[in-house]
Order: sequence, then C-alpha cells, then structure tokens
Amino acid sequence: MITIHHLNKSRSKRVIWLLEELNMPYNVVKHQRDPITNLASESLKLIHPLAKAPIIVDGEVTLCESGAVMEYILNHATSSNLRPSIDCNEYYHYLEWLHFAEGSLSLPVITTLLMSMETREGTQPLDGYITKENHLDFSYIENTLSVRRYFAGDSFSAADIMMTVILEIAESIGLLENKGKTKDYLVNIRKRPAYQKAAQFG
Repeated sequence: MITIHHLNKSRSKRVIWLLEELNMPYNVVKHQRDPITNLASESLKLIHPLAKAPIIVDGEVTLCESGAVMEYILNHATSSNLRPSIDCNEYYHYLEWLHFAEGSLSLPVITTLLMSMETREGTQPLDGYITKENHLDFSYIENTLSVRRYFAGDSFSAADIMMTVILEIAESIGLLENKGKTKDYLVNIRKRPAYQKAAQFG
C-alpha cells in the first residue's frame, strides 16, 4: 500500500486526489508547516533528502516530485481512465498539460506569490518578466478551456489534477481576474467527490 507523506497547504493534495479518483488504498502521514516561517517540516528530511512534498513510499520505492509520483501511481493502477490512450491525440494534450503545470506555469505563479509577501518599493527587474509570463500562460489556459471541457479534451484526466493545484494558488493571489472560463472550470472541478476528500487533509 502506498504511503503519502502529506504536507499541509502543499501540492501533495494532488496525490491523495489521484488515489481517491482511482479508488486505490493508501495511508497518509501528516507533516505540518512551521507556523512562523511557513516552511516545510524538518520531519520530511527523514523521508527524502529534498524534504519536499509530495513524497510517497511504496515498498522499496521512495519518490518525490509531483509529476513523477503521478506517473508512478498511474503505472501501478490496475485500471485507469485518467490517462488517455497513447494512440489518440488527447494523449499528447494530456502530456503537455501534465508537464505545463510544474514547467511553464509554476515558476511565474510561485514567484508572484513570494513577491506578494515582500515589502517592496517600486518595481524590480524581475517584475516585467513575471508579468509577461503570467499573461502568456493564463491567456493560453483561458483559450484552451474555451474550446475544451478539460485540459486533455472531453474527459477528466490526471493532467487536470496537476493543473488545478497551481490554478488554485493563482486564484488566491488574484491572477485569474477576467479569466471566466478558468474560474468556471475550477467551480466544476471542485464538485468532484475525490477532490473534496483530498481537500479535507488541508
């Protein structure tokens, strides 16, 4: 059985959500952020040298990084409709968005989040670049969701799980203003029972 080392307010919610969608059994070990620094718990270092969530342990396998963890679980699921068949175009849309979440999108969103926590005067050299990247990324997302129900096509997939967590961070810092299709997408995604179960872990 897979054990998830879950950090509150982190991307590890994705892993619980995926396992719930797949109806796979799992254990959760909870780790709490430092209440002052908001940094990850030192207890995670006992599990993996990077001390970052999500981390899963399955027998002799200890694995970090959201995308790798998602692929591992999908590869070990007895059956799954959360990854399109490799012989259809939707599979390649799925691959693009699965990696887009932690590739193109994560950097400008997390940088914006961190900059919002700073006391700043005037503009900084990074501001223009981050603004441009956010505009580019969220325009692409909005346009995609204008023609597709989900990121890979008409069916929900693991790419939606990867994307939703970053979109929720973006929403919390005001990056989804005037992005009606993206907001509607999140409203619908949050109705999924597996999402709601994962959200209970914080």
